[in-house]
Amino acid sequence: MERNSSDDEEEDHHHLIPQNDTRSRHRQDPPSSSPAAANGTSSFQIEDILSSRRKISLNKRCYVLTAVVALTISIGLIFLFTDLRQLNLSGFKLDPLSSRVRDSELRALYLLRQQQLQLLSVLNATTNSNSSDVRFAVSKQIELNKEIQEALLSPHKTGNYSGYDEPVVINSYDRCNKVDQKLSDRKTVEWKPRSDKFLFAICLSGQMSNHLICLEKHMFFAALLDRVLVIPSSKFDYQYDRVIDIDRINTCLGRNVVVSFNQFKKNRNPRINRFICYFSSPQLCYVDDEHLKKLKGLGVSVEGKLASPWTEDIKKPSKRTVDEVQKSFKSDDDDVIAIGDVFYADLERDWVMQPGGPINHKCKTLIEPSRLILLTAQRFIQTFLGNNFVAVHFRRHGFLKFCNAKTPSCFYPIPQAAECIARMVERSNGAVIYLSTDAADSETSLLQSLVVVDGKIVPLVKRPPRNSAEKWDALLYRHGIEDDSQVDAMLDKTICAMSSVFIGASGSTFTEDILRLRKDWGTSSTCDEYLCRGEEPNFIAEDE
Repeated sequence: MERNSSDDEEEDHHHLIPQNDTRSRHRQDPPSSSPAAANGTSSFQIEDILSSRRKISLNKRCYVLTAVVALTISIGLIFLFTDLRQLNLSGFKLDPLSSRVRDSELRALYLLRQQQLQLLSVLNATTNSNSSDVRFAVSKQIELNKEIQEALLSPHKTGNYSGYDEPVVINSYDRCNKVDQKLSDRKTVEWKPRSDKFLFAICLSGQMSNHLICLEKHMFFAALLDRVLVIPSSKFDYQYDRVIDIDRINTCLGRNVVVSFNQFKKNRNPRINRFICYFSSPQLCYVDDEHLKKLKGLGVSVEGKLASPWTEDIKKPSKRTVDEVQKSFKSDDDDVIAIGDVFYADLERDWVMQPGGPINHKCKTLIEPSRLILLTAQRFIQTFLGNNFVAVHFRRHGFLKFCNAKTPSCFYPIPQAAECIARMVERSNGAVIYLSTDAADSETSLLQSLVVVDGKIVPLVKRPPRNSAEKWDALLYRHGIEDDSQVDAMLDKTICAMSSVFIGASGSTFTEDILRLRKDWGTSSTCDEYLCRGEEPNFIAEDE
């Protein structure tokens, strides 16, 4: 602990008060009849007194001489047996105040050391992954404890001394561990379709992320009904083959389980024999007249009317089982059936949410970014981010009204969001933040200035505009898909899915699809969370 020299040299001044003040008192000798007594002390008595005083003086001199000799011999022995070049006398002080300060510092060091050992014991005994917040808090206190110890020790360090030699060992603890997906516990079904039976996927609600989740659920339906899944045409739905590899799905299963719409219509009349609606309200199949016209424009005829085998409300979906689906949607007499829309379907949620999904296959996941997008994401990470970065999906556009309609709201003021992000960056020890956002520059600039950890601004990185000097995105340009908004969105998802820690936007299917990829790829972290989890916005606007 550093102190000012004036503090070290300051002494208390005391007024010394004599406690045993003795003054010479004349003692009257008792009367004596001797003549000598009447005249004072005799010559014999004077001689005795002088002789006694000489003896006392001689004894004192002997004591002093003995002490001097002993001190001289001691110093000689020290010089004889001590290498003065290795003796550090710079810290030797006679100041009693400094001595007391040193004793206090050593006592504080002892107490801190005991506290550190107790904290380590508590931390190492906390192995439950659900207590990661507690473990992080304890580890931060251990770090602070060690810093205080080092600060107290710094004035006393001499030579090669560097504090405690033993390292602080935290048993099998990382700030943000990877999640154990327990793949051996997966419950799956086999997908072995009949080559002449087809399921036409109908996915209409929301944006691309919704459609990809819907498509994965359609695969589950196709597996349960022993049918080949038909991927919709880009004239009716999104152009899936730009963002995912359709043929790879067949490779993962080891058989043909999916076909594109163009492959489907090559050798047969594109006709839907039965159009089954998963939801009966508020609108059958979630299909409007415009989409039915698009189907007819593709040459697809629909036999019969739209119908639902049960009463199911899209706003309050019921939990359904495999047996219920097989019983209600089984249609052996129909070669081609269509089921729509199943995005909100709550079918065997535990199966669907498993790593890799509910279908048995040899890949990590069935629906993942195309090879071009995957390689481009890896090149971007190698160029700008490195292996330790935090990814944030910061949804803003159109999110204010959407979030404020929920309880609690999920739209946070920029300063509050910055605090939440900074806490996670500190916890994960991330070097940089990748920002996937639709926010305006005014918002991201403010966010950048407020994300501070240990007094330093943490860089926020967004994908930059095209620059011919940069080669990380060359594959996209080479294949002519650089300006596709869906490719850009999938690239953002891929980068976020590869991050050390991911912070998502609550209520966003874009976030949910990233979490699905992280779960399937095994990149999920115990620190993954929604932005400002457990907090409410510190300010919420009134309704219109």
